[in-house]
Amino acid sequence: MECEFPVVNTPKNEIKEIFENTKTIAIVGCSPDVTKASNKVAAYLIENGFTVLPIYPKEDFILGQKVYRSLLDIEVAVDLVDIFRKPDVIATVVDECIQRGDVKCVWSQLGLVNNEAMEKAEQHGMKAVQNFCTKIEHGMIYHP
Repeated sequence: MECEFPVVNTPKNEIKEIFENTKTIAIVGCSPDVTKASNKVAAYLIENGFTVLPIYPKEDFILGQKVYRSLLDIEVAVDLVDIFRKPDVIATVVDECIQRGDVKCVWSQLGLVNNEAMEKAEQHGMKAVQNFCTKIEHGMIYHP
């Protein structure tokens, strides 16, 4: 797989606004393993007042939160979808966000870029952030 450079990205100066308008975050690929980045990010986001909805193929609860098998299984509104899956999965996640109709931002973590999928997200009215970490960005804004 060839690495992509993120050419589709919400301007960094809009990231604070994204956090200000986000209450509920679905984390695609949220691991139950406390040593994994997705688990550490989820824990940080919970500690900072966000409602976190883990999406993982196994487990019933992660960090005390009910686990969903798919973004489409979540019955409450989702403001932001945080992706911890390989770049080729991002397109499927974006399609699910479009199908839901309530997602305001699709965010792929450090090292994860899929310009075509993120362009599609923007075309459907969502903010698209790639190759940035929600924990790092939030921390730099709110806990410098």
